[in-house]
Amino acid sequence: MAELPIAVTMGEPAGISAEITARAWAARGQYDLPPFFVIGDPDWAASGLAGLPVAEITAPRDCKAAFTQGLPVLPLNLHEPARPGTPSVANAAVTLQSIDRAVQLAQSGDVAAIVTNPIQKSVLYDAGFRHPGHTEYLAHLTGAKSPPTMLLSCPDEGDRPGLRVALVTVHLPLSQVPANLSETGIVATARAVAQALPRDFGVTEPRLAIAALNPHSGEAGALGHEELSIIAPAIARLRAEGINAAGPLPADTLFHAAARRNHDCVICMYHDQALIPLKTIDFARGVNITLGLDIVRTSPDHGVALDIAGQGRADPQSLITALIAARDIARNRVAYDAR
Repeated sequence: MAELPIAVTMGEPAGISAEITARAWAARGQYDLPPFFVIGDPDWAASGLAGLPVAEITAPRDCKAAFTQGLPVLPLNLHEPARPGTPSVANAAVTLQSIDRAVQLAQSGDVAAIVTNPIQKSVLYDAGFRHPGHTEYLAHLTGAKSPPTMLLSCPDEGDRPGLRVALVTVHLPLSQVPANLSETGIVATARAVAQALPRDFGVTEPRLAIAALNPHSGEAGALGHEELSIIAPAIARLRAEGINAAGPLPADTLFHAAARRNHDCVICMYHDQALIPLKTIDFARGVNITLGLDIVRTSPDHGVALDIAGQGRADPQSLITALIAARDIARNRVAYDAR
């Protein structure tokens, strides 16, 4: 059976998504990328191609044949032309429609996965958007029964091991993290990762590293109580469920190459604890993967980059890696579910 294509959303039309999508398509042979199409405005898509062709399609089934001829585009017209670097509230509804359509196609089985280009939330808020962010909107669209888990990864390269990290708390001020940290939240995040690693990544015996919150893992309570009162009890619950969870482990010795070989994912307590090491190891190829949805969703691990939009400077590597990850996760799920 032929593999299904991947649907790529338009993202913020005034950002770099047209350019990185076009550059990813132009590099399709170099990276052996799976067939993909973008749901967006054909003129917007052409703006990123620098003279390369657009191939308009009417349905996902047309993507494979069109993929060698031009960047396949499932048309969704903007309300006004996109101006690089200057978002327009007039186009906010179309940005959301691109996401809506991608989810519909994934849930109907017409595409293998979706890859979402970055959005400018402030513009969507001005247009009446009421969800905290992209992932929460996808959870709403897919009818997710529990909050999704954010997992981020960068690939291995030669002898250098990559990294997977998952977040217990996400977009919070650092001062609010301790109050929002809970045994239940840690257990839920770790469970989601332990379930996803075999099905999505082919990791048969997942090894989780649970990061401490405080320096030196709290120094037996001298530098904070969260390790004793919250994190250690969560780890005990995970182990009682048969999950291989080590910790709490001091974060300052958790991310070097030798340590990364000892685990399959690090469960991090807050945003920068996860993102700083990931982006230090491989700034260009980080990928955001959403666990807990009934569809495969990945996205580049960067924003809309309005400051360089339309200048020909955008790096497509994160989107390319997101496309490869989406293909691999979709394949792994099919193989796992067929067992």
